[in-house]
Amino acid sequence: MDFALPYDRELLNQYRPENIVPTGIDIAWDRIFISVPRLRAGVPSTLNYIPRNLPLESSPQLQAYPSWDWHGAGKGDLNCSKLISVYRSKIDRCNRLWVVDSGVMTSIDDFMPTCPPKILVFDLQTNQLVRQFTFPREVLRPNTLLTNLLIDDVSATTCDDVFVYISDTAGPGLLVFDGARDRSWRVVHASMYPHPDFSTYRIGSDTFELLDGVVGLAFSARLGLVYYQPLATDRVFSVPTTALQAGPPAFGEQLPVTLVGRKSSQGLALVVDPRDDTILFSPLTETAIAAWQPQSNQQRILAYSPEKLQFVAEIRWTDQDNGNFWILTTRFQKFFNRQVNSREINIRIMRLMPEQHPLKNGALNSYSQRHFPLYYYNNTLGF
Repeated sequence: MDFALPYDRELLNQYRPENIVPTGIDIAWDRIFISVPRLRAGVPSTLNYIPRNLPLESSPQLQAYPSWDWHGAGKGDLNCSKLISVYRSKIDRCNRLWVVDSGVMTSIDDFMPTCPPKILVFDLQTNQLVRQFTFPREVLRPNTLLTNLLIDDVSATTCDDVFVYISDTAGPGLLVFDGARDRSWRVVHASMYPHPDFSTYRIGSDTFELLDGVVGLAFSARLGLVYYQPLATDRVFSVPTTALQAGPPAFGEQLPVTLVGRKSSQGLALVVDPRDDTILFSPLTETAIAAWQPQSNQQRILAYSPEKLQFVAEIRWTDQDNGNFWILTTRFQKFFNRQVNSREINIRIMRLMPEQHPLKNGALNSYSQRHFPLYYYNNTLGF
């Protein structure tokens, strides 16, 4: 990935292009936000954007958001009031960008907790910070790594009166932030932990091992459910939002978690289509994107590509593009194993268009089921 780097000798000296891999995208009206966590050394800026009105197939330079002043960690200036390492961000209905900063440097190599994790909210009209919340020590664990977030504004009466659900992947659990009262708590369930039998991932001819807990999150406002999945599992679970919003559970109180179903292999990306509550997921081994309606247990393959769908890191449904899905793929397995071939395309942002409007350039076309063996993904259980 190419960055619009300022002329800063220290930043240029520490830049390591081979260590750059994005984990999240979000789509605004005029730009695409791209999160690049500091998994290894040499990441210049952890939160970036590119304009949306670019020609297809171009590889634009990443612009630091909101400015380079926020990204001193790229040259070793660890100021905890700035951005340290961001995995994902989310735009709310008030056109503000919610950013969860993990505060952890070089999380793959030596896992250095540098600053307390925090939430930052930027107004996309002015690009100014309008809200900040630092998580208190009691909701954290020594190995806490905050990687994903959902904004629940179902009962909100103002822009700030929301609940935010955040995945802690390394110290497995969910953090709940109550925006109205400016407080947070942790909920934990055994299903949020990684399963050792699923810690080896196969994508094409590549394998790698990673014992990651809960990371994939999706939200159904109509059903009042949060869906989640650890990376190291073949299962998808759900929990009612009422249980998450009820405050920290009492000692011995069990979270009402439901096993929604099983997939053909592990996956990271998870999203709900708010139009019909269909879940979209991407089994890593099958290099596919599948749609699954839990209530009717109907499933179908939306896209399949052994080349373009290697390690789907993010699937986003967006109001800002007529409800199309946006997809980020990264070939993370090659990055993790230090086997990236810089002469190949390893990172892609794509749109998944509806079947009635297939787009040849820059978008994945939907596939009918006959192109894809059914046994690959049809392992789900009914509610």
